[in-house]
Amino acid sequence: MAWSYVHGASDVPLLGETVGAAFERVAAQFPDNEALIVRHRGVRWSYRDLKQRVDAYAAAFLALGLEPGDRLGIWAPNDAEWVVTQFATAKAGLILVNINPAYRLPELKYALETVGCKALIAAPSLKSSDYIAMLGELLPALKTAEPGAPLSDDLPELRWVVRLGGERSPGMVNFDDLPARAGEAERARLDALADDLQFDDPINIQFTSGTTGAPKAATLTHHNIVNNAYFVGRQMAFGPEDRLCIPVPMYHCFGMVLGTLCCVLHGAAMVFPSRSFDAHAVLEAVEAERCTALHGVPTMFIAALDEPDFDRFDLTSLRTGIMAGAPCPVELMKRVGAEMHLDQITIAYGMTETGPVSFQTSVDDPIDRRVETVGRVLPHIEIKIVDAEGRIVPRGQAGELKTRGYCVMPAYWGDPERTAKAIDAAHWIASGDIASIDDEGYCRIVGRLKDMLIRGGENIYPREIEEFLYRHPKIDEVEVIGVPDEKYGEEVCAWIKLREGETADEEEIRAFCKGRIAHFKIPRYIRFVGDFPMTVTGKVQKYKMREMMAEELADG
Repeated sequence: MAWSYVHGASDVPLLGETVGAAFERVAAQFPDNEALIVRHRGVRWSYRDLKQRVDAYAAAFLALGLEPGDRLGIWAPNDAEWVVTQFATAKAGLILVNINPAYRLPELKYALETVGCKALIAAPSLKSSDYIAMLGELLPALKTAEPGAPLSDDLPELRWVVRLGGERSPGMVNFDDLPARAGEAERARLDALADDLQFDDPINIQFTSGTTGAPKAATLTHHNIVNNAYFVGRQMAFGPEDRLCIPVPMYHCFGMVLGTLCCVLHGAAMVFPSRSFDAHAVLEAVEAERCTALHGVPTMFIAALDEPDFDRFDLTSLRTGIMAGAPCPVELMKRVGAEMHLDQITIAYGMTETGPVSFQTSVDDPIDRRVETVGRVLPHIEIKIVDAEGRIVPRGQAGELKTRGYCVMPAYWGDPERTAKAIDAAHWIASGDIASIDDEGYCRIVGRLKDMLIRGGENIYPREIEEFLYRHPKIDEVEVIGVPDEKYGEEVCAWIKLREGETADEEEIRAFCKGRIAHFKIPRYIRFVGDFPMTVTGKVQKYKMREMMAEELADG
């Protein structure tokens, strides 16, 4: 019997280097290659230009009194300063703490408290969020404190607040002024640190609240993210001639590992179309910069395809990229290939705690593999599929997916209890996803353990119903959840967003299902909606949908 265990055997060795060392190596190899284009700022830097800025800010962070291992938070949308900070903190041995730009005061305080940030870099604002005002409320001492002084009894480690932009704010220092603080001593210390820093040192903290639960501070090492970014790039056949459009947020692994770090490791160009996602800006950037690759979650690709003037853009330079972060509907993948020229687009699967990708399709996988699976395991990673008792199941049988290898984080920061729940004694980390692996090693994600619903004893995986409903010509997006039911325990509920200009009713949808899927999978409840509750990274918050439906059904 073949068991559901695979490992990524490879003759390509793991990279034994830190983020800073990798950046230095590539900047020296491709100094004149375009490194970073930020269209909304008019920034266009070569690798030589970027290295000069990274070195200046790495020395500046040391001049602030920050020491290797200290945590520096960044609370900002996609911009040039984000990339400079990402690589400067790595060279200085600081742990970069990614803070969601959508966070409000309680969430910001929680993040800063949880990991003990010594410094925070913040944008002045984003959309309706006034970061400066929120920081003033969180840290009243800013009004009178000298920069570098203690700011709060609740946040005893916090000493520095660095603001982006040209305006001044009491108690804060400006990002643009930092390099002037560094002298020869700090620059000399940077050179020494290059030999002292180890690739197993922590380098990045990501808050992984996902779609439910209190945020957990996933702590990733240089080794985790350098190798993950490198092998993900190889799956896309990435090289120094590639130009990646990055509309996904930098605070997430999708942006900073699969985006910027992946580009750096392959000498490619990073292109930011806008501060936060804007479908029109993405299309403009791809055309103007002749991007060869594009990353996004499914909703981003849908938004681009639905732009009213989509047909006027020349997207013929595109060939590859990654669609990930949420289930990727088959029909959407077909449209992306045909209409956006992304015939080599890949599907990637993983979790923040695994740095993040463990499975990925390749550019030459046949179309059915690229639309029906998440590909095969990446090099140097192990996967097993287990039943409820933790025993490996036969090939083709569904169970929970677990991961082991270089990519697995060492811990949640300061949280041994949640770390022990996630990672067992043999260093397997549980995903919470239900998956199966076929005889050729391709993985299918069936759904989330927490999303699975049981109707009258029948296990139902929402994704199966969603994939079927996407075949309906009027449906643009669909999400399926389970809702409470007195008779069956749970019933199937579908939230449907129709294509622009289309109309439909519940009976039409049920008639489409009848005789084509099992009767118990046909949605009893159907709601037509304009949008879905979402996280900033484009993940649908099904728990919020379930709460809303439970209230509606209780009232009705």
